[in-house]
Formats: sequence, C-alpha cells, structure tokens
Amino acid sequence: MIEPATYMPGPETDRLQSRALWIGFAALGVCVAGAFRSPAQFFHSYLFAFLFWTGMALGCLAMAMLQHLTGGAWGMIIRRLVESGSRTLPLMALLFIPVYFGLPWIYPWARPMDLPRQQLEYLDVHFFLARALLYFLIWLTMAYSLSKWSSEQDRHGDRGLRKMRLLSGPGLVLYGLTATFAAVDWIMSLEPRWYSTIFGLLNIGGQLLSAMAFVIAVLFLLTRSHPLGRVLQPRHMHDLGKLLLAFVMIWAYLAFSQLLIIWSGNLPEEIPWYVHRLEGGWGWVGVLLILFHFALPFFLLLSRDLKRTAPALALLAVVVIVMRAVDLFWLTAPEFSPGRFHIHWMDIAAPIGVGGIWMAVFARQLKTRPLLPVGDPQLAQALKEEYE
Repeated sequence: MIEPATYMPGPETDRLQSRALWIGFAALGVCVAGAFRSPAQFFHSYLFAFLFWTGMALGCLAMAMLQHLTGGAWGMIIRRLVESGSRTLPLMALLFIPVYFGLPWIYPWARPMDLPRQQLEYLDVHFFLARALLYFLIWLTMAYSLSKWSSEQDRHGDRGLRKMRLLSGPGLVLYGLTATFAAVDWIMSLEPRWYSTIFGLLNIGGQLLSAMAFVIAVLFLLTRSHPLGRVLQPRHMHDLGKLLLAFVMIWAYLAFSQLLIIWSGNLPEEIPWYVHRLEGGWGWVGVLLILFHFALPFFLLLSRDLKRTAPALALLAVVVIVMRAVDLFWLTAPEFSPGRFHIHWMDIAAPIGVGGIWMAVFARQLKTRPLLPVGDPQLAQALKEEYE
C-alpha cells in the first residue's frame, strides 16, 4: 500500500483556502449591506448563488457514487476531489437558512395566491422546510458514509470497498429522487403554475456537468506542483474530457427535449415560462447558452489532442462552469423581471461570496486526506504508465 503522506496536499491548498475565505466574506458582506436597501434583490441573488453551489456539491456526491459503481482510472484521480466537494454539504445546509427567511420575497406561493388546494398544501411553508431538511439529511448521510469508508480504506486496504459500492447503487437512486424534488421546490415553484416532467433530469445533468468541469479545473491547478503532477497522465485527462463531453451532450439533449415538447404542445400553462426567457433581452442569454454551453464545448471536445492537453481542457472547463452559472441565472432571474433583461451587481457578488466560502471549506476538506485513495487496490493499475 502507498504511504499516505506521499500524496498529501501542498501549501498551495492553504493559500487557496485563505484567499477564498477572505474574498467570500468580503463579497457576502457587501451583499448584506445591500440587503438593507433592497431586501428583495438580495434574496433573489442569494437564491441564485445558493442553487449554483449546492448543485456543485451534489454533483460531486453523484460523481463519487458513479465512480464506485463503474471503477476506472479516471475515478481514482478525482475521487478525493469529489469527496471533498460532497463534504461541503453541511455548509450548504447552513446557508439554506437565509433562503427560508427570504421566502416571502422569493416565492409567490409564500404570499396569498390563488392556486389549486392540492398545490397550496404541497407548497405550504412548513412542509417546504420539512422537505428541505429531509433532502439535506439524505445527502449528508450519504456523503458522510462514503467519506468515512474511503478514509478507512486508506488505513486498512479494501475493507470499505464493498460498502461504498453497496451504498452507491441505491444512493444514486435517492440522489435522483431528492435532487428532482429539490429542483421542483427551489426552482420550478418560482412559477407555481408551470410544470415540466423533465426539469428534474435537466437539473441533475447540470449538476453533473458542473462537478466534472470543476474537478478538471482544480485537478489542473493541483498538478502544477507535487504530488499529483508526477502521476497525472494524458490518458487521465483524456478520460475526463470524454466524460465532460458526455455531460455536455446530456444537458443539451434534455434542454432541447424540454423546449421541443413544451413548444410543440403550445399549452397556456407551459408556454409563458419560455416566453419570459425569450423576450426583453433574455433571448440573447439563450443564444449565449447555445453557443458557449453546447456548441463550443461540443466541437472542441471532439478533438483528441485537446482532451489530452491539461491546460486547454482546464480552460474549457472554466468556460463550462461560467456558462453553468449563466444557465442557472437564465432559469431563475426572469421570474423576478419577466420580459425585461435585468442583472444587478448582487447577482455577481452573491455567487462570488457564497463561492468563496464554499471553496475555502472545499480546500479545508481537501487538506485532511491524501489526494489519491492510497488504500484502494485499483490505484496501482490506475497510475500505471501509458505506452502507445
């Protein structure tokens, strides 16, 4: 078994944690000051930031479970990154508190509204909170269990391997269900009269894409110095690039399918949701998504050379992360300014603030364990030199 100290993170992780924390607190502090002048705008921007970074953490959790089920060298390289990302979920549970206090400013159903009785019962504030607590309880339990067994594997070899695989199968099912209901509660209910049966899957596809792009970017930063720089090979980046391409295609397929079904149905309950996102300047945001969220990554990732070149792949991953934020903004913001494109400075500061704190917690979690699962029996094969 490889000595764990060999792959412990270097001082660059400490610098990332410190800088991210200061940036996060500064940006959130400015937003809190702005909340006294415009509380509605603060909660609108904060919801966007909360959804983006919670989705990143959930995508990391799903990627960890997917790797345990499928195996492969790609998973050995990024396992500790996605485990650290999933361990930020306690932070996101804590950061849900402002969303709860901002319900009257965020969701129309939290104020008196004419809706069917069954819908009003489901969108009851106390029931909404109970569901959110249930989601986080399930996510935290899975993240804690996988991380605990993975840590035990470092010390005792393959003892935790079977338990991680046994949890990952039903865990992915639970993730799919809870992430779907959370998307309905936190995003779809911004327009309570609108519905889409594919929206949960679209949200899940976006979370997986966000997580994959994030770990590619962070992996590149970590490999610029010891220890991962010694073991990362072009084939590892090639595998991650192929997965990134797959998730880009999945997101695009689900997004286009939802648009095609709703537009062809031409139902008055469904069409206005898209009309709000195609009028008053919002349509140009949709064009940006087509070009830079799908077309550019899709055609560039067809290149084998790009997927095997770490700097180029990492740069493209950063573009994908930015476009994931744009996509989520396009899903949420038009409900607060329908028919008129509007972006407030807090829409930028809030994601930076929450993201800074999220990155600081991520870096802190990353420092607690080796950057590779040194006790996994498949690690040696995953690090085996490539010969062409």
